[in-house]
Amino acid sequence: MAKYNRSDRSRPYLNVLDFMVQEKTFLGIVIVGLVLAGIFTGNTRAAMWLGFFFAAYATVANDSIQSLGTFIESNKARPWWIMWLFIGGIFLATVTFSWIYFDGDVTYQRLLKPDGTTNYPHPVNFSFFQIIAPLILLILTRLRMPVSTTFLILSVFSADTSGITSVIWKSWSGYILAFILSFLVWYLSYNAIKKYFKSRKFHKSWPVIQWIVSGTLWGVWVMQDGANIAVFLPRQLDAFQFIIFSATIFAGLGLLFYLRGDKIQSVVSEKVRISDVRAATLVDLTYVILLIYKLFISTVPMSTTWVFLGIIGGREIAISLARNKKGKKHRKKAGRMIFKDFSYAMIGLAVSIALAAGANPSIREAILESVSGIF
Repeated sequence: MAKYNRSDRSRPYLNVLDFMVQEKTFLGIVIVGLVLAGIFTGNTRAAMWLGFFFAAYATVANDSIQSLGTFIESNKARPWWIMWLFIGGIFLATVTFSWIYFDGDVTYQRLLKPDGTTNYPHPVNFSFFQIIAPLILLILTRLRMPVSTTFLILSVFSADTSGITSVIWKSWSGYILAFILSFLVWYLSYNAIKKYFKSRKFHKSWPVIQWIVSGTLWGVWVMQDGANIAVFLPRQLDAFQFIIFSATIFAGLGLLFYLRGDKIQSVVSEKVRISDVRAATLVDLTYVILLIYKLFISTVPMSTTWVFLGIIGGREIAISLARNKKGKKHRKKAGRMIFKDFSYAMIGLAVSIALAAGANPSIREAILESVSGIF
């Protein structure tokens, strides 16, 4: 019989205590945020700005893995403030164009349709669940979970279940398309990539190409996912609101680059040779082509996180299958990473639906009817 060790029994508690000590500042911020959310739930103006400030950082921090993750990973040697000014400048130019062209709408009509209708009306009174949605996203980000910001935040503002289902179907199709396209690109060109990318040295034009591709990707991401932040604000912003909106996110980007992507960056760092500027550029190029395609076929919001996970997943599987040596080992490792990322995405979807049900009685009733119909 194995000898009983009392320390084994207490280990989980010690791990929890260690986590609480290490993350005491973060946990303190979350607790303060929850208290403020409870205090300002009945105050529309205060709740609006509080939710926006939470969403501004939480959205960019979580989605950095897809839009900026490879850019950060392959530019570790560069000063953080140079990357910040480059990406921040693109953000300001992108949202300013939308604000001017669409008469105060900074989301490229993701929230406000051309006919003036919307599936995501601005609340007359913000619910507690709407305000804390970005805090939930922040917690999941801290746990290194690449969840869908679109599902988690927009779902609590949806007028009915149609707003959620349309986003889910568009995101699912994006994930499948991204996985297939990425798999074909990396599997069919693996030998050529292995031959020309084998050397650690590369032509000096590669960083220039990467910055152009990454800048384009970031601009298109803002067109798609800027709605996840702006959803707390009026659908058409006046000059004062626009200045606060753009300045807050610009400053948040600075913090993100200073922290080098923070904890969620590990989702990108663990992938095979993604720090190589050439591999990072190829991943971003595939991603931006898909986003541009999805951007123009419909104004329905979409989870860009799911598209990114499809691209990374297709790439990892293609590389593991194309390798001649240690193929079985790499296939298992790739399978585990894809399963983990996909599981986290599904957890985010489940949490999103739960928050939406708590925030909107009509959605709650529709879900209950569906469940009762099944059983």
